[in-house]
Amino acid sequence: MRQIGLCTAAIASLLLVGCATHEVDYQGEGEGLVGAGVRVRAALETPSVGTGGGEDAADDPAIWVGQRPVEVMGTTTAGFVAGTDKKAGLYIYGFDGVVLQFLPEGLLNNGDAIEGLTVAGRPQVVLGASDRTPGREGVSLYLFDPAGTGQNGVRPWGAIRTDVVEPYGFCFARRSGEIHAILVGHKGEVRQFVLTTDAADRPVSREVRRFEIGSISEGCAADEATNALYLAEENVGVWRYGLDPASGDVRTLIQGIETDRLVADAEGLTILADGAARYLIGSSQGDSAFPVWRIDGAAPEYKGRFVVEDGVVDGVTGTDGLAAMGGRVSDAFPEGLVVVQDDVNDVGTQNFKYIDWRVIKAALGLD
Repeated sequence: MRQIGLCTAAIASLLLVGCATHEVDYQGEGEGLVGAGVRVRAALETPSVGTGGGEDAADDPAIWVGQRPVEVMGTTTAGFVAGTDKKAGLYIYGFDGVVLQFLPEGLLNNGDAIEGLTVAGRPQVVLGASDRTPGREGVSLYLFDPAGTGQNGVRPWGAIRTDVVEPYGFCFARRSGEIHAILVGHKGEVRQFVLTTDAADRPVSREVRRFEIGSISEGCAADEATNALYLAEENVGVWRYGLDPASGDVRTLIQGIETDRLVADAEGLTILADGAARYLIGSSQGDSAFPVWRIDGAAPEYKGRFVVEDGVVDGVTGTDGLAAMGGRVSDAFPEGLVVVQDDVNDVGTQNFKYIDWRVIKAALGLD
């Protein structure tokens, strides 16, 4: 096993619970084998999602941070985490894990958030989520007004309807000043759209690419800085495509299914920018670990894996979706935040765990 250096003294006292000096194999308490990876601990967690009864419900988070504090349903916050309950709708959480809003929007699966559209003369945050609700299959869209006050919240806006029978994965991308929406179907169908507005400020989508991955797929993460689109084929591995629609279905397998790296199912993907460095983080759902690649070089470079063990809150197993944001997120997360879905919560039903990026970075010995 690769040895990992000690955490830096400057943050050692703050991050001691998250530091690790070597990779470990350990058994989760009643959850079966958890694969090799440096140990980290989550800082906090959200309440359980509303869907109980042992159902697979919490699925995929997205993180948005404003340039200045915003109002969400009467609460002042630096931004929010949007998390799906795929049996019921969309939760909006604060960076303390508290529920700020719930939208009972049906069978929403994977979500993402992006800036860059003006609606009714005001810059808006656009949220999108793959929607499996019968009769609404596609991408459901939502708006948030960063300048809104009082009971300002996320509100439904419209939809992108497609021929994909069972929408699964979803991610936004910004490319050449345009907002792209990328939908991944359960069977590996990919549809890429450019999102704009019409004269009545309603959403307009234009399909610019379609291709087939090959089999069941979900994880989706786009990186304009490197013109890359990363997609996870659950029983095959992680593929890198071009973000440019003209690149078609040309692809490179950056990581196949492999013991102690990526164990099927390969699930969520997310990208974190840390200064000049850019990292792709995945969910190795088959052994409850999270592989990390640095992706700003000529080719993705594997940097190791982490697992989330019991600490202030319980550990994490079987993650579907995850999201990451580098840079200042809040006072509690001054250098970045990673949010992961937890398949088996110790109390109640499934929920989301928040992990300080500094903890992960120190444990993996990242530059």
